[in-house]
Amino acid sequence: MSEQELKLHVPAPARAGIEREIARGTATRVRLHALYFDTPDRELARARVAIRLRKEGRQWVQTLKTPGGHALSRIELNHERPGPVLDLSVYADTPVAAVLASLQGELAVRYETDISRLLRRVRTRHGTVEIAYDTGWLRAGDLALPVSEVEFELVSGKLDAVFDLGRRWQHKFGLVLDLRSKSHRGDALANTAQTLGAIDPEASGATKQRAKEIARYWAPQGAGASPLHADMDASQALRAVTYECLEQVVANAVPLAEVDTAGVYCAGGAEHVHQLRVGMRRMRSAWKLFQGWTPGPSEALVQQARALFASFGESRDADVLQDTVLPTLERAGMPALKLPPSESTVDAGALAASRDFQGWVLDMLAWTLGLGHDAQPAVATSATANDNAAPGTVSAQVEIIPLSAPPVPTLTELLTGRLRKWHRRLVSEGERFLSLEAEPRHELRKRGKRLRYGLAFAEPLLNAQRLRPYRKQLSEVQDILGEMNDLYVAQEHFEVLSAGHTQAWFARGWIVARLDTLGVQAQSSFHTLGEIKPFWK
Repeated sequence: MSEQELKLHVPAPARAGIEREIARGTATRVRLHALYFDTPDRELARARVAIRLRKEGRQWVQTLKTPGGHALSRIELNHERPGPVLDLSVYADTPVAAVLASLQGELAVRYETDISRLLRRVRTRHGTVEIAYDTGWLRAGDLALPVSEVEFELVSGKLDAVFDLGRRWQHKFGLVLDLRSKSHRGDALANTAQTLGAIDPEASGATKQRAKEIARYWAPQGAGASPLHADMDASQALRAVTYECLEQVVANAVPLAEVDTAGVYCAGGAEHVHQLRVGMRRMRSAWKLFQGWTPGPSEALVQQARALFASFGESRDADVLQDTVLPTLERAGMPALKLPPSESTVDAGALAASRDFQGWVLDMLAWTLGLGHDAQPAVATSATANDNAAPGTVSAQVEIIPLSAPPVPTLTELLTGRLRKWHRRLVSEGERFLSLEAEPRHELRKRGKRLRYGLAFAEPLLNAQRLRPYRKQLSEVQDILGEMNDLYVAQEHFEVLSAGHTQAWFARGWIVARLDTLGVQAQSSFHTLGEIKPFWK
């Protein structure tokens, strides 16, 4: 059977409210103790298969899960068991039989969950939804993570019912979207437990190594692989790419919002903010890439993305100044300078957990699934096309069917044509880089990022051999422009500081000289980019 559910983390201040809300109807509570199995080399996880034995009250149930047709869908096979005995023979005639037959390692319990679940069913105008509020623990070896999440599972009707209810609860209680399943979190926790177990506590540097491995669990997440393939149409491709970008955004928002770590461990940092913004920038680049071929998100969602991106940027600029620019200046000989507290009022963690950001994330997730369709762009009809016709003219329109329909461009042809156009404009302006003012340079940098992200999206459809040297040179261009952008931000900051700090005069002079050097390098790098063999042939 297929299950479709939306899962949201419940922060500590919202837990009592969630309990009360569920208790308003007919609610039941059940104890769930689940054992998850895999081989030492994670063969099931790598095949995107999860197998568990779970005691539900007094009944044992064996469950196998695989990905479904979309991000919130799972194929689930359930079999009641007389006890804690894993029986693989029940999958003999299923699509996963080949995966199970090919396992090289021996299955064993890899991690477990101990959950108290509060259940209630709710009817909405779109269907019936089962609400499950889970609290408890996820354990692997000596490690444990708290579980506090509410799941909205579709029982009958349309998936809109899940989002209508989830969005309402998210706004009321300040819930946080977490796309990781319990099996995803458990597998990662088991990896960490296994790595920590191999560290000799008496060895030199053991404490530092343990801290590094623990931090790795919440490591910032970069871009994933492009989900595109040649037989997609533009609408399918845009939604798939947008979801992949959203995964990056959410994965980095989770540590910033302290989903696993509130009051225990500081997991989110400057690099999470950076990667979250990269995900949002990639998403916005994708909307530009597909513009005119298929409707994108509503203008309200686009404008909200722009505003949120800018807000996270305030936090990011302060981090770059403190962690990157200032150390570089001190290595260049600037006397030590303690920067005054940042004037930015943006707390990246609070913003990641905010109702505005989380509401936008949920709305974007719904859009990638084709829910809440935006209105199609208006197209002039034969009636409206002649509203201004002169009196006495014939207003009727005659439709003429052509001899043969024009060929529909493939996704590869569409993307290649647009990327080629972006390339030519970028090189044309970049080759006169030294004559540009600061603002046009900044716009050129944004267009370069857009081209780089577009190439990454289209990578499965392009010639890898030609693409490799081109992307390498484009990355060089972007590195130069990125450093220049950081220095422009720092330059404005040190201009303000120069009135009261003599060290700031050193910084201003060094920055001006460095920008001049980088400007020459940028123009030369753009010229080289224009000389490389085209990636589109």
